Amino acid sequence: MSHSPDKKMNIAFLASHGGSNMQAIIDAVKLGRINANLVAVISNNSGSMALKRAKKENIPYYHVSNLTHGTPEEMDAGIVSILKTSGADLVVLAGYMKKIGDRTLEAFKGRILNIHPALLPKFGGQGLYGKRVHEAVLKSGDPVTGVTIHLVDEKYDTGPILAQEQVAVLKDDTIDSLAERVLKKEHTLYAETIAKIISREILLPDT
Repeated sequence: MSHSPDKKMNIAFLASHGGSNMQAIIDAVKLGRINANLVAVISNNSGSMALKRAKKENIPYYHVSNLTHGTPEEMDAGIVSILKTSGADLVVLAGYMKKIGDRTLEAFKGRILNIHPALLPKFGGQGLYGKRVHEAVLKSGDPVTGVTIHLVDEKYDTGPILAQEQVAVLKDDTIDSLAERVLKKEHTLYAETIAKIISREILLPDT
């Protein structure tokens, strides 16, 4: 992806629920830590907090689901259309619970980011998301977990890793206490990684 660090990057989000990672990125943009325009928020959940956040922040927002588009293929085409019309350079997944479709993957190859609440390739794959990840970490007895930011490909959690940061697992951790600490790290690492992509400290593959 060719991008000048002096030019603002256009960022679009896909989110299904709360969108707290999205909000952390929005806040970083407002503070000048990320040189970007926020051009779209797409959610498959019409009642999601992510859409409410978008409305509050005056970011164009869209509901795309099987209620608005009858088949997964139509949803995929609808998402690509919104992303292209918005001028998105980078697509950021913030708790998006649907598999990214082939059209979207092709149109934005090497430009779709996801965040995972563990140190991939451990504790990744289909069905491992949210608190299920933290439950698996605690059951494993691993002393360390963390956060991974990676590019999205056609499989779950297998794309190239861009950034990772560790979080210690404490002896008295519960799923909730571990999730809370990991989420704090997610909020900072996601924003920092996007800033480094824009400044070209982290280079995305040219497509």
